[in-house]
Amino acid sequence: MTRKIIQNGRIVTSVDDYFADILIVDDQIAAIGRNLVVGTDTQVIDAKGLLVLPGGVDCHTHMDNTFGDSTTCDSFESGTRSAAFGGTTTIVDFAFQRQGVGVLEAIERARIKGAAGACIDYGFHVIVTGVNAQVLADMQHAIRHEGVSSFKMFMAYPGSVMVDDAAIFQAMRMVGQHGGMIALHAENGTIIDLLIKEALAQGHTAPKYHALTRPAIMEGEATHRGIKLAELAEAPVYFVHLSAKEALKHVVEARDMGVPVFAETCPHYLFFDESVYDSDDFDLARYVMSPPLRSKESQKALWTALRTDDLQLVSTDHCPFCMKEGHLGLVNQKPLGRNDFSKIPNGVPGVETRMATLYDGGVRSEKISLNRFVELTSTAPAKLFGLFPQKGTIAVGSDADIVLFDPGEQHVISAKNQHGNCDFTLFEGRNVTGKVKKVLLRGELIVDADQWLGKVGGGRFVSRGESGGW
Repeated sequence: MTRKIIQNGRIVTSVDDYFADILIVDDQIAAIGRNLVVGTDTQVIDAKGLLVLPGGVDCHTHMDNTFGDSTTCDSFESGTRSAAFGGTTTIVDFAFQRQGVGVLEAIERARIKGAAGACIDYGFHVIVTGVNAQVLADMQHAIRHEGVSSFKMFMAYPGSVMVDDAAIFQAMRMVGQHGGMIALHAENGTIIDLLIKEALAQGHTAPKYHALTRPAIMEGEATHRGIKLAELAEAPVYFVHLSAKEALKHVVEARDMGVPVFAETCPHYLFFDESVYDSDDFDLARYVMSPPLRSKESQKALWTALRTDDLQLVSTDHCPFCMKEGHLGLVNQKPLGRNDFSKIPNGVPGVETRMATLYDGGVRSEKISLNRFVELTSTAPAKLFGLFPQKGTIAVGSDADIVLFDPGEQHVISAKNQHGNCDFTLFEGRNVTGKVKKVLLRGELIVDADQWLGKVGGGRFVSRGESGGW
């Protein structure tokens, strides 16, 4: 039995804000109180002047995921170590139902990867690329017996991962009856595919055309369509990486009507806008993600929605590809699309910068409260995806996943100081206030200032309960 006590800290959850001590026995929180008395066998961690927060939960990451000819540059080891330094102690990544691979086999393959490399705890959504009777049966089994209760489906990328409306409806209807939830990538894939082909035919190959061929109205159309499919299926639906006010308005309308619609946004949509695309320079490939960056009006609407709970959480969609081909021996990275924007791997890093940037740009600028910050980065994802109260809060019996955060420390974000494999960060050179100082994963100190104390493979698979509940 190991015992630790965190003393003198200000504990902040999604609903509480108070000073107390936290006693940790083995991997769980055993007691919370003022002036707890412990013996000499208890390790003392002094949190004076620090915020004591529940470990972050990022429910949208892509570690060692392959899309087309490209594989994300972060392995489970490098990506989860980076996440830990950013104050995230649990991720929900993706198992991929590829051609000839069943849902359950995809989960098993993903679990093997996670077990070998993950430095923090992890679960999986399954990316479903085809639906038949066997797939539906396997999805039901995954919910009930594998601890996997959410499934991602694409309304974009025809000929690759896109599924039609009938498949989405069938999956929604089944998982809604068994405690699961469908997560949708909502863009009108066939129209976007046409716009891409037209742009290339006209000789437009620069990265900025990635954004110009993925208009916000097509995200709005697909979001509205996805909501109507969920209504018909009488099932909850979750929209990943919502970026546009044209999509947000449909989510707000549906939620006002009592429809169980949930959505996330990402830090890049909150801090960057479409003005970055005003160049033909290939360096803009760093801003190639799907959906692309949107208008300043959309950015303002996203912040409002986070404050009013029309958007439930902030994930990262951490899907990193390097700007330099061959960095760390990695191939088919962003330069793959140097002469054809449609071949640029879509995605950006973000798992290490989420907490600091959202605190600095959200809490300190008074766009969101400190409690709401915890809700968005930890509690809401844990609740929506069946991890609460094991994860997402500081409470007796919860896992001792705890972040000690200095709200006053200034630091400059730079790729050279990050702990993942990506050779850039969108936040390069940004001076932010608020820094992760210590991170405990199930009671074990894995980050101490700039020192890494975690273990490769030290993360555990977390079996999740029902998704879509609140």
